[in-house]
Amino acid sequence: MKRVGNIYDKMISIENIKWTYNRQVRLNTKNRHKIYKFDNFYTVNLCNIQNLLQNGYKCGQYNIFLIRESKYRIIMSQQIKDKVINHLVGNTLIHFLDKSLIDGNIATRIDKGTHFGIKMLKKYLNQIKDKPVYALKFDISKYFYNIDHEMLKKLYHGKFKDKKFLALLDQIIDTTNADYVNYHIQKLIDEECEFIMNSNMHPKEKNKRLNELKKIPLYKKGKGLPIGNLTSQILAVFYLNELDHYIQDKMDVKYIRYMDDGVLLSNDKEYLKECFEKIKEIIEKYHLKLNNKTAIINVSKNGLDFLGFRFYIINNKIVMKLRTNIKRRFKRKMKKVRQCKYSEEKSLSIISSYRGHLQWGNCYNLLSKNGL
Repeated sequence: MKRVGNIYDKMISIENIKWTYNRQVRLNTKNRHKIYKFDNFYTVNLCNIQNLLQNGYKCGQYNIFLIRESKYRIIMSQQIKDKVINHLVGNTLIHFLDKSLIDGNIATRIDKGTHFGIKMLKKYLNQIKDKPVYALKFDISKYFYNIDHEMLKKLYHGKFKDKKFLALLDQIIDTTNADYVNYHIQKLIDEECEFIMNSNMHPKEKNKRLNELKKIPLYKKGKGLPIGNLTSQILAVFYLNELDHYIQDKMDVKYIRYMDDGVLLSNDKEYLKECFEKIKEIIEKYHLKLNNKTAIINVSKNGLDFLGFRFYIINNKIVMKLRTNIKRRFKRKMKKVRQCKYSEEKSLSIISSYRGHLQWGNCYNLLSKNGL
C-alpha cells in the first residue's frame, strides 16, 4: 500500500466527531454519569474536541484502576473527549490498515472476530484431520507491555505520511512514558496487597492473589501500549503483520492469530519444530519474547485450547467444549444474575453475550441448566 496522506482534516470534521461520539463512545461507555455530563453541553463539547484537534491537542491523563474479576489486570480509562479522539484515530487506522492484514489475524476487526476465527479453525481441522494433527501454539510474554515504541512508529510511519496524523498517533503511543502511570499502577498493587494481607482469606487464596499481583508489570520507557484504548488494540493487531504474512506465505501450515496467541496446524510435528525456530527469530526482531506456554501439542490426542473453547477430534468429527475456567466464570455470573446483583441492563448484556458465544460450542446442557 502507498503511504496515505491528507487524512487529518477529514478525520476531525465535525460530522465525523459527531458520528464517532454517537455511534461508538456514547453507546459503549459503561460510566453513564460521564455520558450524562457530556450530553448536558453536547454541541459545545463536540466543537471543543474539534478546536483541540485544530489548535494543539494534548492527551489527558488516564484514570487507572484494578480489575479483580477472573484475574487481576490493569485498565486505563479516558475522559470522554480523549476517548472520542482515540476512536477517531483508531477508526482511521482500521480503515487504512485492515486491507493489509491477513484473514487469519482475527482480533478487533469487523466481521473477522472470535466467531470468524472459530469457523476458520474448525475448517482447518476438518481439512487435515484424516492424519494425526499437531499444533504449534505460541504465546507472547506481556505483549501489550512490551511493544516497542520506536519499532511501532517505524511501521506505521511507513503506511502514513500525514504529519498531523502521525504527530497525534505518536503522542498517544508515548503516553505510557508519563511517570504518573507507573506511580498509580504500583499504588494500586500495594493497596491491594495490603488489603489481602489484612483479610481473613485462606492462606492458599492469599498466596494465589499475591502471586497474581506480582505478575502485573510496570511500563518501561519506550515500551508498551495503554491498556483499553481502541488505538492500542488496532496497533497490537498490526504490530506483527510481517510475522503473519511470513507464516501464511512461506510456511506450509494453517495459521490463526488472536492478538498475542498464535496457532499453526500441521500433520508434520518435525516441521512445526522448524517453524518454531523461525517464529522465535522474527519475534525477537520485534523486541518480544515467547513465554513458557509456547508448545507443540498433539491435537488428535489431547485437543487444543483456543478462543475460549477446547477443540477435540472425536470419531473424525470436530467437537468444541467450553474451557473449564470460562465455565466457572459463566456459572458465577449467572448466579449473580439470578440473585439480582447486577442492574437489569447489565444482566441482559451478560446473558446476551454468553448466549451468543456458547452457542458456538457443544454447550446445550450448560445453557439449558442456566435457563438459556
